[in-house]
Amino acid sequence: MAGPLIPAAPADGGAAPKARSGPARILPGAGRAGRPVVRRLGMLVLLLAAVFAAIELLPGDAADATAERGESAADMAARRAALGLDRPVAERFWDWMTGLPTGDLGTTAHGRPVTTVLAGPFPNTLVLGTLALALSITGALALGSWATLRPGGRVDRAVSVASTAAFALPEFVVSVALLLVFSQWTGWLPAVTLTGSDGAPASWDMLVLPLLSLAVPQIGWNTRIVRGALADQAALPHVQAAILDGLPRRRILSHHMLPGALPAIAVSTATSAGMLLGGAVVVETLFNYPGIGAVLAGAIADRDTPLVAGVVAATGAVISALLLLADLIRDRTLGARR
Repeated sequence: MAGPLIPAAPADGGAAPKARSGPARILPGAGRAGRPVVRRLGMLVLLLAAVFAAIELLPGDAADATAERGESAADMAARRAALGLDRPVAERFWDWMTGLPTGDLGTTAHGRPVTTVLAGPFPNTLVLGTLALALSITGALALGSWATLRPGGRVDRAVSVASTAAFALPEFVVSVALLLVFSQWTGWLPAVTLTGSDGAPASWDMLVLPLLSLAVPQIGWNTRIVRGALADQAALPHVQAAILDGLPRRRILSHHMLPGALPAIAVSTATSAGMLLGGAVVVETLFNYPGIGAVLAGAIADRDTPLVAGVVAATGAVISALLLLADLIRDRTLGARR
């Protein structure tokens, strides 16, 4: 088998030009590395602006939603002034954004700091989402690789059909099915999540059904991505050469195909993180899980713009970091190929 590719010498036989050293060489690379960060931050700012605008378009406001029975018009006006609702939405958005770099997410319509409200539920959602993401990627890699080792066979066709069906099922359908089978019919797992003194689920088995409800559709999605990426790699010349050399199929998969498929899998993983955090709102509500799902639902009902924006900022920061990591993995892999 041919050895590693070596850059060809210049056609005139002369020495290859030396790479420049010093700041002139470092700054362009730093600029290229900083572009994805600026792009992701810009997207996050636009998303937060859209959140403020969307809450503003809903009927009523936070003063109406949180008003107590019998409050006078003067009381309502004072409440609106206290919440800053008498100011333009653009001004309120700017004030909220200026506090964001310092970790100040504003104050809820009930007068509590947003960071305090999110301090308990958000880590619970991160635990659930991280476990679901790990299970999704592990399952997808296993199923996608299994199907790749048997292209066109019964296993490949079965994995393709099952992954498509799993991805087509919404989280609430998977949740209801799991509740019926594992809680109502067999009684193996609890139907709702009870909270311990620390605000987390009281026992590990209360995580199983929410975890599976989130992971099953994403296993389907990522399995198709992994299978497609590996199929693209299988058609490349160096993989065909390894096959002709008689290398074991598993070694070809692990050493020649999976490394090349890594950028597509990384982007799929980051995309799944966003889908998982979005699906968590529904799943957490169904299973009474102590995460940001219930917080977000209550915030929307209260027209509580700072709290909704705080949830979006926290989840958006996590998703943006994962997307940035996927961009860096892709750029590094493509750079190594060149």
